[in-house]
Amino acid sequence: MPVTRTASRALTALTTVALLGLPLAPSASAESSLGHIRTASIVNSPIYAAPPDIPAENVMAHMREFQAIADRNGGTRAHGRPGYKASVDFVKAKLDAAGFRTTLQSFTHNGATGWNLTADWTSGDANQIVFLGAHLDSVTAGPGMNDNASGSAAALETALAVSRAKLVTQKKLRFGWWGAEELGLIGSRYYVNSLPAAERTKIKSYLNFDMVGARNTTTWGVYNDNAAIAQMFQAYFRGKGIPTRSMNIGGRSDHASFSRVGIPVGGIGSGSDPCYHQRCDTITNVAANVMGVATNAAAHGAWTLAGATFAAGEPAAA
Repeated sequence: MPVTRTASRALTALTTVALLGLPLAPSASAESSLGHIRTASIVNSPIYAAPPDIPAENVMAHMREFQAIADRNGGTRAHGRPGYKASVDFVKAKLDAAGFRTTLQSFTHNGATGWNLTADWTSGDANQIVFLGAHLDSVTAGPGMNDNASGSAAALETALAVSRAKLVTQKKLRFGWWGAEELGLIGSRYYVNSLPAAERTKIKSYLNFDMVGARNTTTWGVYNDNAAIAQMFQAYFRGKGIPTRSMNIGGRSDHASFSRVGIPVGGIGSGSDPCYHQRCDTITNVAANVMGVATNAAAHGAWTLAGATFAAGEPAAA
């Protein structure tokens, strides 16, 4: 039996309160029996907002731009190549226009300048940061549309959805796009190493999006690094009727740069990619419906972990 919007929002509230580590008032409860969900009340707890349903076309527009950037720059967006800096400039311009506070961080690797881009939203406690990130570079051989324009575009569109919603959050949302991941997590490691210990402790979770657009994806990988974050994503996919599998990619993506300093990490990944690190990793190597799933899952993570609340005057339920 379908869950009512009111019940769905109440359950979102309960889930978010649990993930944020906030106490429920004694009279708060939710009961489920034979598909019927009855929510008694959530007293003295914030009412949490559910993310919007983000159209796949929104994120595919970013994918087309990344492909066009590669096409204009020798077919690649690799570290040290003009296509990489053009990709950074594209993402930064979108975020600046959306009201984010952006920071460009340069580093040098193999004699070439690389760039990390981070963007902070205006709301939330700066001592409690929920971080979403993706590497922006491709390998030299191709444009890197699944690996990893897909994760970069999903993170970008999630950030833009935050701006459109004028989102109010308990924790600070931060987004990151990393350089030179394909050369050994160089950019994200540089970023984490450059943070003073006191700044690292402010990051309460990091979500990674790497290769999230592969065609024919039916079962989604959920990183198993942190049980609570994994359960959040598994519950999200289960609610959509989408099967998942446990995913352990070890130190092979940027979440590892955060995990090694004790920051809780998680993420998702799509299915197998026959064009992995090849020239054929073009926009035809990704699917719009898969990108839509990835982006909405990313938004769910952002809204849930940051404790997104309804803005003043917005109805808590409809």
